[in-house]
Amino acid sequence: MENILARAREVAEEAEVFVVSSEETPVEFETNRLKHIQSKQSTTVALRIVKKGKIGYATATDLNDQNLVDMALETTRFGQNARFELPSLIPYPQVEVFDKEVESVSTEEMAKSGEQMIATVRNHTPDLICEAAVTKGTISVHIINSRGGQADYKLSVFSLGIEGQLIHDTDMLFVGDGQSSCHPVLETDTIVKSVLQQLEWAKNQASVPGRSLPVIFTPHGVASALVYPLMSAFNGKTVLEGASPIGNKLGQKVFDEKLSLRDDPTIAYCPSSRPFDDEGIPSQRTPLIKEGLVTSFLYDLQTAALASTKSTGSGRRGQGGIPAPTPSAFVIAPGSTAFDEMVSDVKEGLVVEQVMGATQGNVLGGDFSGNVLLGYKVENGKITGRVKNTMVSGNIYQLLKEIAAIGSDVRWVGGFLQTPSLYFPSVSVASK
Repeated sequence: MENILARAREVAEEAEVFVVSSEETPVEFETNRLKHIQSKQSTTVALRIVKKGKIGYATATDLNDQNLVDMALETTRFGQNARFELPSLIPYPQVEVFDKEVESVSTEEMAKSGEQMIATVRNHTPDLICEAAVTKGTISVHIINSRGGQADYKLSVFSLGIEGQLIHDTDMLFVGDGQSSCHPVLETDTIVKSVLQQLEWAKNQASVPGRSLPVIFTPHGVASALVYPLMSAFNGKTVLEGASPIGNKLGQKVFDEKLSLRDDPTIAYCPSSRPFDDEGIPSQRTPLIKEGLVTSFLYDLQTAALASTKSTGSGRRGQGGIPAPTPSAFVIAPGSTAFDEMVSDVKEGLVVEQVMGATQGNVLGGDFSGNVLLGYKVENGKITGRVKNTMVSGNIYQLLKEIAAIGSDVRWVGGFLQTPSLYFPSVSVASK
């Protein structure tokens, strides 16, 4: 890294070298059986320079790539004007994201966890066709720059999950759940219990009328239908481009006062946490919605400079690309209403566990519309069966203005979102 930086400083005023290395071992199951165990390793080297005020950028998969500096220099001809200043050597918060126990978990233990998940759910429903994965990995991140800035951290990740498919003639049922952490996750009870509950609720079939109904989105339902428009809306680049519906609403009440949301990469042992972002800016907790008020947006160095503000430590380099403002861990604050209380409050409505295709509409505008891949009818305060051929649609800004209740059942979904269930008094439902 030092050699690359030294060569870059000979031809450019500013330079930054970013290196991320990862090692991953997935144990995968297909059609109820172990499919394969393999290890994958990868390294990405990214060089960003500033030459005569223009940004140049290049990536490689080898620290010894002699063409990296020349490639970055070549791109400055077409690069953006650099408005940012790279960070010098600064302190970072202590964020615990590495557990050495992850590396010591054997593939035999991982395979056993996968087999246990599949065996337990198939004991309940023998016809279920299952896929499962148990994965461990480590990621190392290093940054140095021409202003003396340097930082590094190591992250451990462990995840396991199961998906089941049940086919009867033309009827297809999909169930599943998963967990991820920086700690080893070999206890399968929580995941299995969730999947068994889905299977129990899906035993009977039910139908809902095609009109506006009370709808409860479980944490998985929130993740699949409602979160991605919010992630786009709070992106500082989207705000700068004038494409965010809330870009000019800073300090204004846009959402129900029960709703609070933050981006928080400082949570210990969360796979989306880290002590600094991919530009070497210290991680921080950033409140985005506080009791319905829009309080902040997410910025990297370049977008922050263009917006005349400071980076929120949100710079991410997807696949080694140029940094862009990106959420880390979205956290929706829990409420005080139990899930069962929400259900008991519904005379006729819907519980949505999974929506398919919700993000294919006007995501920036907040619109969503998708098929209910897994959802249940609620009648007189009780879940009565699984719904088929049903769609939900709406606009998240309209929905989030009036929330009937926020659940106390907070949980992580996918390692990037912590959310409770959300109960809305009226959502557009269509059914055949």
